[in-house]
Amino acid sequence: MKFTSVFDIIGPVMIGPSSSHTAGAARIGRVARDLFGRQPKWVKIYLYGSFAETYRGHGTDVAIVGGLLDYDTDDERIKTAFEEAQKAGLQFEFIPETANKEHPNTARLLMGDDAGEMSVEGISIGGGKIEISEVNGFKLRLTGGMPAILVVHDDRAGCIANVANCLAMHDVNIGHMEVSRIERGLTALMVIEVDQNIDDRIIEQISYIPHITKVSKINN
Repeated sequence: MKFTSVFDIIGPVMIGPSSSHTAGAARIGRVARDLFGRQPKWVKIYLYGSFAETYRGHGTDVAIVGGLLDYDTDDERIKTAFEEAQKAGLQFEFIPETANKEHPNTARLLMGDDAGEMSVEGISIGGGKIEISEVNGFKLRLTGGMPAILVVHDDRAGCIANVANCLAMHDVNIGHMEVSRIERGLTALMVIEVDQNIDDRIIEQISYIPHITKVSKINN
């Protein structure tokens, strides 16, 4: 077995008890918040596999809510995330599901506010690491380990090149990129992992590119 860092062996600094059920769950919640672009007013949290079976005892519930409040895995406030959510006006509901998913530690967050809704599905793969596997019905693979942007756009020629050119103009290097669409000629999604955090002015420039409808970012 190959390890790329000490954290692959000992796991992340975190509020316990479990790296996969607590740290990973917190990261799923935090990345979902980043993708939504703000703290939602409400969230329905669908849990699958071992998440559904042990979410109370392993702290998966408070961890996801803590992540939605923008708490990192080592933030002591995760322990009181339910109370902090109430103060912040975040309503949440946990829904254990019996359906089988490809990975046992899977959560799907349906969140929203007066301005819109978003669905994010993530899995905790161990050692505090996660993958985001679906956003609003688009299949993808986003690790959350690198800064990234998600670009929703019309499925038109030139969109991908225009976004890549904008990043290159600001000397932003692309480490990994995926493009998916639900149906030809309708809406598509770019997932772009990059080597450095993306400045808000770059996000704004991308949002002005023709046929771009929404841009979200994840910074490290």
